[in-house]
Amino acid sequence: MDELAQEAGVDPVRFRLNQLDDPRAREVVQRAARAGRWGKKQKDGRGWGMAFARYKNTGAYVAVAAQVQVEESTGQVTVLRAVSAVDAGLIINPDGLRNQMEGGIIQSASWTLREEVKFGPEGVRTRDWEDYPILRFDQVPEVEVILVNRPDQPAAGVGEVAQGPAAAAISNAICDATGVRVYTLPFTPHNVKRALAKSLQQSA
Repeated sequence: MDELAQEAGVDPVRFRLNQLDDPRAREVVQRAARAGRWGKKQKDGRGWGMAFARYKNTGAYVAVAAQVQVEESTGQVTVLRAVSAVDAGLIINPDGLRNQMEGGIIQSASWTLREEVKFGPEGVRTRDWEDYPILRFDQVPEVEVILVNRPDQPAAGVGEVAQGPAAAAISNAICDATGVRVYTLPFTPHNVKRALAKSLQQSA
């Protein structure tokens, strides 16, 4: 979607708002963008990405804005911050909802950047947690969750609602930071450097 926004010459957040007529969808996008200080000029190697989804088109509304740092010389991507706004209808347990969102965003950052089952001629090489990389505590981003309470609406679950938008926001942030779209998951240093090199070759 961000490529379409660039082609249209508009900001990705404004582009999304122009495509959304559901006021609940629009509100979570606006709140996440505002809390993430969307539009603020970034330093070299940093970028913001935005993503929105309504879970299975019938559940909770979630928007995520993610800020990343990309070291182009190494391909290393670090998620610095993630801001999410969620509308799950009537909020019954605010702490539980916030915890679920935080966990979903961190899990999504982990599998988006690191998690990978590896294969070889002998079959599956990844056999245990020692061989399966996950995000460590010192790599966990700052996460902020904004709750939009709708007492007049049915309560909706929030299990797994953050994962999709969080991954897409990270992908968009990498593109914002580098100007290059990386398509191969996870966004390991190897895959990011390969995408950057391919882009340079194509532009040469």
